[in-house]
Amino acid sequence: MTNATTTEIEQNTSLYDITNLEKMKTLGTHAPEAMKAFVAFDKAALAPGAIPGKYKELMALAVAFTTQCPYCIELHANKAREQGASDPEIAESVLVAAALRAGGAITHGTHAI
Repeated sequence: MTNATTTEIEQNTSLYDITNLEKMKTLGTHAPEAMKAFVAFDKAALAPGAIPGKYKELMALAVAFTTQCPYCIELHANKAREQGASDPEIAESVLVAAALRAGGAITHGTHAI
């Protein structure tokens, strides 16, 4: 068993600190055109259209659960709630994501048989 240093512990515990998203400004500094394009695309994709904003946020949550992105989970859970999503709706998005991920494992498993 090894003893972790304080620095190692701090790095491990701060890996998914939401304040890390402030570092996205650095991406914009180093790649401004690409970052502007990403922000515009993200905003357009999540804007209400044929699909209402609440449902887009629930879709984003389901994808976030599948990709297991803690930043996306926190951000889109908050946005979904702001747009009126209920705990039962969020719970169902969790289970839809789980079912699709499990389905992917099952169907890909057929390649091994």
